[in-house]
Amino acid sequence: MDDRIHQHASVLVDWSARITAGDNVVVNVAEGAHDLAVAVADVLGERGASLVMTYNSAEVSRAYLRGHETDFEPAPAHERALYDAADSVLILGGDRNTTATADVSGDTKQAAAQANKQIREARMSTDWVSTVHPTRALAQQAGMSYTQYQDFVYDAILRDWETLAEEMERLKRCLDDGSELRVVSDNGETDLTMSIEHRTAVNSAASVAYDSHNLPSGEVFTAPVETTVSGTVQFDVPMVIRDTRIRDAELTFEDGTVVDYDATAGVETLAQILNTDPGARQLGEVGIGMNRGIDQITNKILFDEKMGDTVHFAVGRAYDACLPANESGNESAVHVDLITDIGSGAQIEIDDEIIQRNGRFKWDPEFDPSGV
Repeated sequence: MDDRIHQHASVLVDWSARITAGDNVVVNVAEGAHDLAVAVADVLGERGASLVMTYNSAEVSRAYLRGHETDFEPAPAHERALYDAADSVLILGGDRNTTATADVSGDTKQAAAQANKQIREARMSTDWVSTVHPTRALAQQAGMSYTQYQDFVYDAILRDWETLAEEMERLKRCLDDGSELRVVSDNGETDLTMSIEHRTAVNSAASVAYDSHNLPSGEVFTAPVETTVSGTVQFDVPMVIRDTRIRDAELTFEDGTVVDYDATAGVETLAQILNTDPGARQLGEVGIGMNRGIDQITNKILFDEKMGDTVHFAVGRAYDACLPANESGNESAVHVDLITDIGSGAQIEIDDEIIQRNGRFKWDPEFDPSGV
């Protein structure tokens, strides 16, 4: 086995999930993630954790969804009990077919997502971490050879997370101290403003110790005050969402709600997402990518939203970690990220101060707020 798989497993268990002896751990294994599951099981055994392993196959899901009516039972008791008893949930992604559910109707997917809301909430109440094992299907989706993709994945995952966490803390402080956030591009296609007052930014340093639940990570994100979002944003980074490629999506907000939308590809899927429930037309997250080990688009949100020189906005559910105590944020059955490139000809402002311009932060030596 490639030694990097063992390193991946150790980072996941020790740095990301912070698992210790006696923890009840559920490991959800995608059909292509067998080798990583073996390595993770080895580390969990050494740490003295209690392990339950579940199997996640997109082809199995397809069979179930196509055979089922749209009336799904919410929060089945046996599944809810599993997550209620878990301390940690490790989600090992690794698709063999990235479009396995492409022929499942949008209505069925939407109904299943709505019915799964309580299960998702129970899982997210644990110290959960999601990661991915490189597969040939994911390499193909990313437009890379398998060897090239393996190198890419491990460059993104096997990082000096402590050093990156220190840099991201600087951005977190800017967001925590700010009241209004604006993202604007020179070409005028993006100009979006929102309040972030009294919200808490998350230094997403790939560890539950930072309220961070993805490996790799490398972003700082917060939850806007959903009713304050105003303006238009164009997402120029293409993405595969619900087995459909969405390209050049554009959302226009008024008083926090999407009032107009379009895309050059995938507009029907975009409409299905926005029509899931009222909260799906509001923003639940704004995140700023800072992982420069991710240097190209892979059509995998786990990587792409963390890429340096990008900002992503998620329609739907807001994360509790960003909210004041006893305050609820935007609620929805979905949380879907869309990405825009701010590496050239764009800037991020907080309370009218430019904190990033052309992909460089104000503490970078190359930072030039004039954009020259």
